Amino acid sequence: MSVQMNIVTAKARLSELVARAEAGEEVILSRNGKAVARIVPIPRRPEGPRALGLWSHLGPMTDPDMFLRSCAELAAGEEILPRK
Repeated sequence: MSVQMNIVTAKARLSELVARAEAGEEVILSRNGKAVARIVPIPRRPEGPRALGLWSHLGPMTDPDMFLRSCAELAAGEEILPRK
C-alpha cells in the first residue's frame, strides 16, 4: 500500500511519514498533484558474522612479522600471502 501526500502537508507530518516508510509503506510526496519524491527506508545490513580485514579474502598471512621487516627484506623473501 502507498500513500501520496502534498509537500506542504508532509512538512507537518514528517515523523509519521518516516515511521510509515520504515514499516514498509511507500510514501510519495507530490507538488501540484505530480509525484516528485519518495520516502524509503535505508536498507539494513544483514546481521551475522563478517569477515574482518580488507584483505581477508586472500587467506591467512604466512609471515605475522611482515610489518616489522624492511621493504628490502620483504622483496627478497618468500610470499607473505598465499596465492589461491
